[in-house]
Amino acid sequence: MDSLIAWAAWLEASALGAQMRSSTLLYPALNLLHLLGLVLLLGPMLLLDARLLGAGRAFSLPAVSRTLTPLAVLGLVLLLGSGFCLFAADAGPLTVDQLLQLKLLLIALAIGNALLFRQLWSARLSDWDLHAPLLGRVQAALSLLLRLLAMSLGRLLAYF
Repeated sequence: MDSLIAWAAWLEASALGAQMRSSTLLYPALNLLHLLGLVLLLGPMLLLDARLLGAGRAFSLPAVSRTLTPLAVLGLVLLLGSGFCLFAADAGPLTVDQLLQLKLLLIALAIGNALLFRQLWSARLSDWDLHAPLLGRVQAALSLLLRLLAMSLGRLLAYF
């Protein structure tokens, strides 16, 4: 833990951390980019998870997945990049913040769940509506829960 705290102090003192704190436009712009990433990740994933759970059966599940997944990946990339920059502004205190630690754990679990889901089920989406595996549906519900919790914790960081 000491090395993580030392790294966070270094990051906060770095040119990136200093720029994030001193620029009147950079922090707000990256905060907006973070929000855009959240919308691009959460919107498509909520729709895809709802479809996996049985909503909107008029839409082909493979087509829904092919359409929404790239948007979600773009959102995740924006979130990770902008989140790192926002973190750099106040890395020291944030490193030991239990809300942020829980948020990061939930994000890691959500990414792991999504990767496992892709590995297990992506080839079987065409017959999902006929034979939706219980584990797959549990993963879709878990995806919803993890993402909503991570998003909520991210918003709460500003208040605690």
